[in-house]
Amino acid sequence: MFMGKYNNSIDAKNRMIVPSKHRDQLGGRCILTKGMDNCLYIYPLGEWEKVVEKVSALPQTDVNVRKYIRDVFANAEECEIDKQGRILIPAELKKRVFIDKELVTMGAMSRIEIWSKEVWEDPDSYPCEEENDFISQLTKYGF
Repeated sequence: MFMGKYNNSIDAKNRMIVPSKHRDQLGGRCILTKGMDNCLYIYPLGEWEKVVEKVSALPQTDVNVRKYIRDVFANAEECEIDKQGRILIPAELKKRVFIDKELVTMGAMSRIEIWSKEVWEDPDSYPCEEENDFISQLTKYGF
């Protein structure tokens, strides 16, 4: 289980250090994707497989399910944690969740969340109404 909150930053090459407490649980490889509420998610490979299984069971005739699949899977990257404990955050993902330099990295049970420090401290100043409507539509399927 991932727990705790850490302040860290992203370097000039778009790499961030995964907190050492979490690295062991990730086993050297992980999945990075766009999360909900203007943050990124890091999943251990086993947890990612559970997400894939759950999404596979959703009715793809529903337009909201298709949007969810596109949003999450098109933005997913398999990452390898380097010897310094870093992963690369693609520039497009950085931009989508307003990451500049300072980060808040937190454990969120089965995953890690990565937040721009500015968004974390003032979430109401960053747009996500459309995303909230989208998320509320998915709740009928257990998300």
